[in-house]
Amino acid sequence: MKIFAISDLHLSFGSNKPMDVFGGHWENYLEKITEDWNKKVSDEDVVLIAGDISWAMKLEDTKEDFEFLGKLKGHKVIIRGNHDYWWSSISAVRSVLPEKVYAIQNDAIKFGDYIICGTRGWTVPEAEFETPHDEKIYKREVIRLELTLQTAKRLQTNNEKIICMLHYPPTNTRRQPNEMTALIEKYGVSSVVFGHLHGKKVRADLTYTYNNITYHLTSCDLLQNTLVEIEIKD
Repeated sequence: MKIFAISDLHLSFGSNKPMDVFGGHWENYLEKITEDWNKKVSDEDVVLIAGDISWAMKLEDTKEDFEFLGKLKGHKVIIRGNHDYWWSSISAVRSVLPEKVYAIQNDAIKFGDYIICGTRGWTVPEAEFETPHDEKIYKREVIRLELTLQTAKRLQTNNEKIICMLHYPPTNTRRQPNEMTALIEKYGVSSVVFGHLHGKKVRADLTYTYNNITYHLTSCDLLQNTLVEIEIKD
């Protein structure tokens, strides 16, 4: 079994919001993702999708988007992104998901030797929070991160590797320690998958190591619309 990751698909089968308005690198991007996905992924593999899944505003408008995901190979694990406005209660979300598509919210799921957990996250400040509202959301997401990591630890019965998904980058541009990285290290996470960053102006490493943990930036446009394999060494 292999683990792959991608994020920020911004599906719009049920809404009129094509991504090619953001530049030529978005033209036919879903066809490219599908072709690469079906070449790499087997039915037993797991694909992590770190948020911003659909442009839909309401849950009922995600039907065609999830039909698209459901037809792709492998088990798909999703978390909420900042543009996933359709994401209501977790029970409602799970009720519309096709077979082999799983949503994580304050919990975790095990596949063989791997445990997948995650939460949306929020912008990590460079120095101070821009607004009290940002600080409030960030603190709430820190609590949610610990909840999902606690669940992952409870599922860890045979030294399974923990992979944590976040939508927002868990560090600022200077990769300074913060409450999120402290929790990731405390709970023994092996790899972190995140997205959110887009565009040609983004100056960020797609993969880097921080305090012995591997971090993967998986925004689809930065990955040239391909999946990245999350390889964890013993």
